[in-house]
Amino acid sequence: MIDIPDALIATQSKYNGEAGRAFLAALPGLADRFLGEWGLRRDGAAMYGVCALVLPVVRASDGRRAALKLQAQDEETAGEPVALRVWGEAGAGAVGLLDHDPGTGTMLLERLDERRPLSEVADERVAVEVLAGLLARLTSVPAPDGLRRLGDVAERMLDGVARAVAGLTDADERRLLRDCAAAVREVAGEPGDRLLHWDLHYNNILAGRAEEGRAHEWIALDPKPLAGDPGFDLMPALANRPQALKEQGEMLFHASAVRWRFDLMTEVLGLDRGRARAWTLGRVLQNGLWSVAEGEHRLPPDQAEIARQLLGR
Repeated sequence: MIDIPDALIATQSKYNGEAGRAFLAALPGLADRFLGEWGLRRDGAAMYGVCALVLPVVRASDGRRAALKLQAQDEETAGEPVALRVWGEAGAGAVGLLDHDPGTGTMLLERLDERRPLSEVADERVAVEVLAGLLARLTSVPAPDGLRRLGDVAERMLDGVARAVAGLTDADERRLLRDCAAAVREVAGEPGDRLLHWDLHYNNILAGRAEEGRAHEWIALDPKPLAGDPGFDLMPALANRPQALKEQGEMLFHASAVRWRFDLMTEVLGLDRGRARAWTLGRVLQNGLWSVAEGEHRLPPDQAEIARQLLGR
């Protein structure tokens, strides 16, 4: 039997409603099925994120340590195994895919060192440089056919701007959201064709393991892949750094770090700064639209501050 963490129950219920509760109800049977079919035995405590349960396992056939990932399939997660295969063939620095069941979305993944996330690296600049270098490798790969595309995402976002602006109570934030939409309109005609991770923050990068021959590598996991411009992939590195947030305070952190992080990342990835700025403002727009759709009447504070910094306000 597996214990389903309360936090996973809460997020699935909040974001996926009845479908999320159905997924949770099916999890114990799903885990038992693939532990048996793929010849796996449990090898540690379960781990989890917002949408997935991960069981450390050992494969009986060769004794290889691995991770059994169980998650509900949706528009964001459906392309994950496709992306991992493509990145694996290119040696681009993503976690290895060992097996996959298309019917349920269940995956058997290379085991990484969950005790060593990039978020634990004390030097903030080193952490950003690592993330930028890994993102450069991932986005150097052309996206395969069949993935969701940034052009379609941008079109849907722009269609929702007027409704979201009307839902905001602060005049400055209404102007910010309009300016983000204007920036996206300038680049929407060339949405790009690279394979994007979409969620490459510091906790989605783990150290490799010596037994896999990757002891000195940093490896990306948990993509929500789409095809598009690499500038759309910068936001998590700007908005996420838990230690700095705790030490300095949210607004101070963003005001001091956004610009140098953005400069460093665009340089490492070799991006046009204007396009990268526009697509990063597109992520502010996306997060703002989601926030209003969930009943909020203000932009998320970190997103509003990032927009102000990139717009020079």
